[in-house]
Amino acid sequence: MSDSEPSIIQHSVEKTHIWLNEIAEELGDEDRQYAYRALRAVLHTLRDRLTVDVAAKLAAQLPTLIRGIYYEDWDPSRTPVAIHDVGTFLDHVAEEGHMAGETEASLAVGAVVRVLRKHVSAGEIDGVLAVLPDAFTALINA
Repeated sequence: MSDSEPSIIQHSVEKTHIWLNEIAEELGDEDRQYAYRALRAVLHTLRDRLTVDVAAKLAAQLPTLIRGIYYEDWDPSRTPVAIHDVGTFLDHVAEEGHMAGETEASLAVGAVVRVLRKHVSAGEIDGVLAVLPDAFTALINA
């Protein structure tokens, strides 16, 4: 990145690289495209399941570039999507991330959530958990 780039862009790109590297490491795969697909799929599926208020509060803690990924194609008038069981949630992640199925999606959710927990406040994670069905707690606490 050149010195002529605004610092907020440089900083956001650097943070995004850190997140993708951490997700790739969590997945045990150096493929950053795969890490990106996992991040995007999990963030979109989670965002769509949250209330607008909780989704916006979570977004406020994301780096600028990742916040853009999070909000990409979002229609807040269609949220929250009625996903009440973990299997359906994982099916959405698998479809969005072009994954083989629930097992691969579950691994992606675990990796992304572990990275989210490193960078997002515990209070915000608790706020997310408060609006999700109890069955999601084990998935998010992975």
